[in-house]
Amino acid sequence: MSGVWGWFGGGGAAKKKDTPKNAILGLRTQLDMLQKRENHLKNQMAEQDAIARKNVNTNKTAAKAALRRKKTHEHSLEQTSAQIGTLEAQINAIESANINRETLAAMQRAGDAMKQIHGKLTVEKVEETMDTLKEQNELSEEIVSAITSNHIGEPLDEDELDEELEALQQEALDKKMLESGTVPVSDIHKLPSVSNSDIKNQPQTEDDEEEELRKLQAEMAM
Repeated sequence: MSGVWGWFGGGGAAKKKDTPKNAILGLRTQLDMLQKRENHLKNQMAEQDAIARKNVNTNKTAAKAALRRKKTHEHSLEQTSAQIGTLEAQINAIESANINRETLAAMQRAGDAMKQIHGKLTVEKVEETMDTLKEQNELSEEIVSAITSNHIGEPLDEDELDEELEALQQEALDKKMLESGTVPVSDIHKLPSVSNSDIKNQPQTEDDEEEELRKLQAEMAM
């Protein structure tokens, strides 16, 4: 089963993904060993230095041999320190490369997600949609303006109001005249005004009646 999975790339992909991690783990293991060796060599150098100092005046041969061993340990320490530096640099390089790879993969996934979200959306479609919304908003404003301005809140006809007020005043005056038989002084100014032309044109009812009576008497005398 594992062979089939590897044939289709599943096992190979997983192994490839774990390669940086395994490499870093191997390097850190080696680095830990070298750091322990470094400490050991330092201790050996300190020990040989102490032997040389102890025998520097009493046993020059032993002191010289101690210094020789110290030099050997010092040379090994230099090599070990160089190896430690190389491993640390390699670990940092692999970690940086792995971070770069994961960052790039995350950015690619983000790009795919953005592409899926946008779909067939284009700048032209967005502008078209915004224009449509603008037109509909303008239409809505016009509709609201038409609803609220036409046949609602129209100014009243002041002349019509004045006529209605005068009719009410005349009605009240007539009522007072019927009740008292006189026109109150305070209401005289409310009586309708009559012009001189209206007085001249008023029918002379009494004179006409007398004239008719005289004519009838003359006819009877005949």
